[in-house]
Amino acid sequence: NRAQEVGEITRNLKILAKELQVPIMLLSQLVRDTEKKGRKPMLSDLRESGSIEQDADMVFFLYKDESGGTGENDNIIECIIAKNRHGSTGSVKLGWEGRFTRFGNLDTYHEEP
Repeated sequence: NRAQEVGEITRNLKILAKELQVPIMLLSQLVRDTEKKGRKPMLSDLRESGSIEQDADMVFFLYKDESGGTGENDNIIECIIAKNRHGSTGSVKLGWEGRFTRFGNLDTYHEEP
């Protein structure tokens, strides 16, 4: 089944990362209900999440609050550190420049006209 396939892939990539002493970044879909629930994503929202949660050293989510309509927060994305095996969790707000698909430091971020 698909969950077992994903589990085998994540375990093998974790072993490979340790052998080569390099970080490996994986992308994962979230379950469809996440957007409908109107809340920030959580580890349990990862598709085939059991093995991903278990094998990952770090898990980040990018979240854009769409509930407020348009306004001054349109260019702000929240980077949620949901899991960090070797450090703390939390979140940080980033500047988002959609036309270039670029993130930046919110303190120095401004969108050029």
